[in-house]
Amino acid sequence: MRIQVINPNTSQGMTDKIATAAKAVALSNTTIIATQPQHGPSTVESAFDEIIASAALMDEIQTGIEHDVDAHIIACFGDPGLDAARELSSVPVIGIAEAAFHMASLITRRFSVVTTMSSTLPTAHHLLDRYGFSQMCASVRATDIPVKELESMTSTLYSALYHECLLAINDDGAEAIVLGCAGMADLVARLSSALNVPVIDGVAAAVKLAESLDQLGLRTAKSGFYAAPKPKAFVGRYQHWSKE
Repeated sequence: MRIQVINPNTSQGMTDKIATAAKAVALSNTTIIATQPQHGPSTVESAFDEIIASAALMDEIQTGIEHDVDAHIIACFGDPGLDAARELSSVPVIGIAEAAFHMASLITRRFSVVTTMSSTLPTAHHLLDRYGFSQMCASVRATDIPVKELESMTSTLYSALYHECLLAINDDGAEAIVLGCAGMADLVARLSSALNVPVIDGVAAAVKLAESLDQLGLRTAKSGFYAAPKPKAFVGRYQHWSKE
């Protein structure tokens, strides 16, 4: 199968890291197509960033549709534009936060999310509520590491991340850790070994869920909530979406 993995920000370094994580767990007959928008923020760390990134993300989804991909993955822990992308595409669209929560729920009753900036905490809590995992989440902790700095993980940054994970386990009662940023995808093995608990990366989780849906022949339901958008006119920078 062909999976389009979209980094919603415009950082090529982050896209490369995400691609490596996705390819590491993909089946031998799965092709990973890693992309990023041509326009938008260099990182997604606020509601404003998310809105701008989501609009550009739709162009990437449409490109994936035109290239007949079998699934799309939105590789940002805020799952930006997820509902809109599912309206556009008939193949599965998976957000990495939703994928990570589902995977965590299969192996523990108490997990914690350890993420980047404190500004992203409300988004994580919102998604936990939306997806129905709030009662299973022991805590959501921020390292206050800027997303951009994850491209070159120093010993100081790793120590800050490790410390928050340790507090989640020892103080909050977490039995597993969900990493709250796609830029942490390359740290799973290192953290899991150091912490001696399961560590879940949403990119890898989303790839395995996409492959499972493909093997089961399941696609996005299009008769209700995710029905295709009605054709209409768009103006200005969004004129290319016009269909009448």
